Amino acid sequence: MSIENEELVAFFKVLADANRLKIVGLLAQRPYSGGELAAVLGLKASTVSHHLSRLAQVGLVSARAEGYYSIYRLEEKALQKTRLLFSHTNLVSVAAGVDVDGYDRKVIGDFTRPDGSLKEIPAQRKKLEAILRYVVRDFELGKRYSEKQVNEILSRFHEDTASLRRELVGAKLMEREAGGGEYWRI
Repeated sequence: MSIENEELVAFFKVLADANRLKIVGLLAQRPYSGGELAAVLGLKASTVSHHLSRLAQVGLVSARAEGYYSIYRLEEKALQKTRLLFSHTNLVSVAAGVDVDGYDRKVIGDFTRPDGSLKEIPAQRKKLEAILRYVVRDFELGKRYSEKQVNEILSRFHEDTASLRRELVGAKLMEREAGGGEYWRI
């Protein structure tokens, strides 16, 4: 797991408590002492101390001594850093290493014979889409095909070439010329 992922997990674990969220909300308004937070939230001082410690671990809260009390405040810089963790790039990287084609492989395995032809055309939309992504790989990008050529390729997969052709166009995996003259992969 990358450092960013670990930070996101730690951040969410800390905030996965209603009382800690309330403390963050209160500290967003103004600094509080531990005793004030305990009284406002109706919690024991030791419980609030535990929550503040967890929030401090991820840098959301800091304390400064003021006489006999510690005054806690929300760390705005930590919130800004947390916003950066939620950038599109970081969120995408969280899923790195996940087998995104696993579902398609399972569906293809369930619906194809050893020779690659289809046992049947799936009725469920999600499964049909996986099969269509499998079938369209036999068409070259940028090449135009006559309807006869399309049917020849599709007949390797299933006898109902008209349904497959229609579904490929409907799923925006292939385009066709008005009147059905030529087809091409998109």
